[in-house]
Amino acid sequence: MRKSICSRISSFFILLFLITSCTSTTNTPTAFPETIEEVTVDGWAISSPEKQGMDSERLADMLKAIHENDHAIDGVSILRNGYLVLDVAIYPYQSGSKHIIHSCTKSIVSALIGIAIQQGYIEGVDQPLLTFFPERTAANLDQDKESITLEHLLSMSSGWDCRDSYLYRWEGLGEMRASEDWVQHMLDLPMAEEPGITFEYCNGGSFMLSAILQESVGMNAKAYAEEHLFGPLDITDFEWPTNPQGINIGWGELRMRPLDMAKIGQLFLDEGVWEGKQIISKEWVKESTREHISATLEDGYGYQWWTDDSGFYLALGYAGQFIYVIPEKDMVVVFVSDLEEEDFYTPQNLLTEYVIPAAKSASPLPENPEGNEEMGRYVEILKEP
Repeated sequence: MRKSICSRISSFFILLFLITSCTSTTNTPTAFPETIEEVTVDGWAISSPEKQGMDSERLADMLKAIHENDHAIDGVSILRNGYLVLDVAIYPYQSGSKHIIHSCTKSIVSALIGIAIQQGYIEGVDQPLLTFFPERTAANLDQDKESITLEHLLSMSSGWDCRDSYLYRWEGLGEMRASEDWVQHMLDLPMAEEPGITFEYCNGGSFMLSAILQESVGMNAKAYAEEHLFGPLDITDFEWPTNPQGINIGWGELRMRPLDMAKIGQLFLDEGVWEGKQIISKEWVKESTREHISATLEDGYGYQWWTDDSGFYLALGYAGQFIYVIPEKDMVVVFVSDLEEEDFYTPQNLLTEYVIPAAKSASPLPENPEGNEEMGRYVEILKEP
């Protein structure tokens, strides 16, 4: 039986400690054996943090803080320079299991929209919403509604009277889900203001992106992803439910493994390239992840991605699901969690207090057997009850 990811990571730390303990005791940094980087977990090459310019002691301190503060975090995965330097599943979450990623789903739907534009199925972000559904008639039709474009949906600035964010306790979302036809319900919504003026988080708008994709490419988002996104990234273990009409839930409910979430982050970090192939256009990655409008929760919002003025962008989901992409550090960080609302930003606090400062150098640091041993020790502690 294949070992669990945690067991393999723990074995890696033990092997790392033995190798570095047997090297020279001089102050000259020892080269990390190349054979270690041939060890892989789900396709990711493993490296010591120090080999990738990261401080293992700082990462061990983060794991210690999670343990001692009993944070409801289920897992943490860190990639630097394309190497896996830390991957831990925290009890009761199990290594290699799927996790609900909630609104991180939105960022994946946005990526699929970008691919569909690239392939010519969709004209572009300026295409009006109503042109995707020519056989339907929208109620409450006025000039503002006629001017809603795909870009307005992507940037959460549709102007709809949506009322389906946490600020409204998802009132509007519940109304949509109770309706007989979700697409028609959204098309019939009254307008609150002119599109493109104000950021207003709208889960129904993200659902409509999935509906638009299905109308445009002739298959639902799941099938399209399997062929054009998940397939090339070798993401095979996932669940993506649909609404009663067979349209994949565009705002959330996707379940996938954290290391597969990391693939999405790495794809964007590498400007849409995966194993030498351009999966998403460089232009779409750039447009998706830059600020188009000021937002709540974070500093800005792109195309279903959040932006932070500190220099990173992120996919963000309810209860503490995060895919952080930090270009300046060549780093992708994934958190999966089950946090209460008041603790929602715990992962971001850990990111800024421990993970980003741990990335001390663009070149390798001297190996640190003690730091790696401590990190491995907390990996073992956190996976136990």
